[in-house]
Amino acid sequence: MSEQRKKSLPKRNEIDLKYKWDLEAIYANDQDWEHDFKKAKDLADQLKKYEGKLENSPQDLLHVLKLSDQVSELVGRIFVYARMRKDEDNTNAKYQALADRANSLSIEVNSASSYIVPEILAISTETLKKYIQEEKGLQLYQQYLDEIIRMKPHVLSTEEEKLLAQVGEVAQAPDNIFGMLNNADIKFPTIKDENGEEVELTKGRYIQFMESADRRVRKDAFTALYQTYGNLKNTFAATLNANVKKNVFYAKVRKYPSALVASLDDDNVSQEVYDNLIATVHKNMDLMYRYVKLRKKLLGMDELHMYDLYTPIVKDVKIHVPYEKAQEIVIKGLEPLGKDYLTQLQKGFESRWIDVYENQGKTSGAYSWGAYGTHPYILLNYQNNVNDMFTLAHELGHSMHSFYSHANQPYVYSHYKIFVAEVASTLNEALLMNYLLKTTTDKNEKLYYLNHYLEQFRATVYRQTMFAEFEKMIHEKVESGEALTPELLNQMYHELNMKYYGPEMVVDDLIDLEWARIPHFYMNFYVYKYATGFSAAISLSQQILEEGQPAVDRYLTFLKSGSSDYPVNLLKKAGVDMNTPEPVQKALDVFKEILDQMEALLAEK
Repeated sequence: MSEQRKKSLPKRNEIDLKYKWDLEAIYANDQDWEHDFKKAKDLADQLKKYEGKLENSPQDLLHVLKLSDQVSELVGRIFVYARMRKDEDNTNAKYQALADRANSLSIEVNSASSYIVPEILAISTETLKKYIQEEKGLQLYQQYLDEIIRMKPHVLSTEEEKLLAQVGEVAQAPDNIFGMLNNADIKFPTIKDENGEEVELTKGRYIQFMESADRRVRKDAFTALYQTYGNLKNTFAATLNANVKKNVFYAKVRKYPSALVASLDDDNVSQEVYDNLIATVHKNMDLMYRYVKLRKKLLGMDELHMYDLYTPIVKDVKIHVPYEKAQEIVIKGLEPLGKDYLTQLQKGFESRWIDVYENQGKTSGAYSWGAYGTHPYILLNYQNNVNDMFTLAHELGHSMHSFYSHANQPYVYSHYKIFVAEVASTLNEALLMNYLLKTTTDKNEKLYYLNHYLEQFRATVYRQTMFAEFEKMIHEKVESGEALTPELLNQMYHELNMKYYGPEMVVDDLIDLEWARIPHFYMNFYVYKYATGFSAAISLSQQILEEGQPAVDRYLTFLKSGSSDYPVNLLKKAGVDMNTPEPVQKALDVFKEILDQMEALLAEK
């Protein structure tokens, strides 16, 4: 962003009210916030008084669970309001302070309630079942208590758990060291931009350079970035090795057969889901090879390199989408979801769920958030382009998921799991894309949308699955007693790129170092959820378009379910069984259809 553009950004008070979110729906004023802040501290003090008493009676257990929900719900509201006020303008000292206080309160309440799960675990399973039978109010917490009982074989003695908790801060060291190295200490050289001017390479600018039409710029940025990582490869390898060893240590201590199984067990997901994803993507590598070949042809290159993956292949298409127009298009695109969904969506637009435009000090990017008992909120920095229209549809998916979950579930089950978090958002994007492809008459625009869709598949299904496979491999290496040296990591990563991109791609040696810059490798088998969530969403969107109301009804039931059941079970009721390869295969069938359409359209030109 140029200095001139920075200066031209409006101040917060210069933005029209209709484009600002309505945080007064959470708290009418800051005094009301202060009132609840004090109330939450009082409730936290009450909660502490029950420590050591949960085994006394089913009534005491129920009272504590209700009290814990009450204080957690209140703290959620306090935290969301303060943080979103800060996000409006991060230079506002008043809301910096409120956000800091809310964070401290959250830590205080977590500490006050930390005895609850260990004390429930100390109650015998038979006694706990008896309590549920005797006290009808506990039946609401059946799923919550079942989950605690399910995890019991992997919970250690009280003293051992205390010891592990004390080790927790030390265990964060690999992630913290990587973060400091990757975000603070690493410095990249300058390169010459398209105008021949020296510009310092940063991680933020890297993607912009990768999208450049000037191949020399792309190559220089690629080389500069990965040579810099290469200079630190021994440190990055040692950090990643330590992080994997930490995961393996915790898995062994908690009596799991592997780090992968331990990680998946948090969501009660079987390893079959993970393995099916990788195996199904492997079976469909020919489609990625076709796309790589098409990209190479459209870019008119003799050789396609890794630095040619992000530059647009459909040139000179500029689609202007003002915000009000984006609202209209999104509503039309989401019509297959039915009247109730659209009515609530329209209410969201009219009730100021959304903070639309950029202003000085506003948090960048986009998100959907909110507190139980209030409507959801969306932060945007809308720029009148196609990407931001899709971002609007995406965030509305999250918000509608939260809206339906909060409206239909008690607080304890109102928050959906990360495993299903991207389903509703990606499904909205898929329906919007289907609408645009059906209604767009301009061939270049249609090619642009088709390529946009293909890139989503490449980045979210193929690339994230490659990451997931790499994670599985490095953990298996450590579990079998091997050390993750830079040479071994480079070799494994090179072979994976060869496998995933195929014979038409020149896999440059420098890409072997990409493992060194991926923060998700410190998030313990997280990336596969992007690919499974995307696949589930595409599969469900196809069912909605083909079946109509029965599929819509199943989907809305899923949105209303929160975390009242395990995520794989909820998706199965909606119509996708992630324990089988079918949803991933159906998604990749759509990838094939998009490829076919694009190749056919190009043949007509």
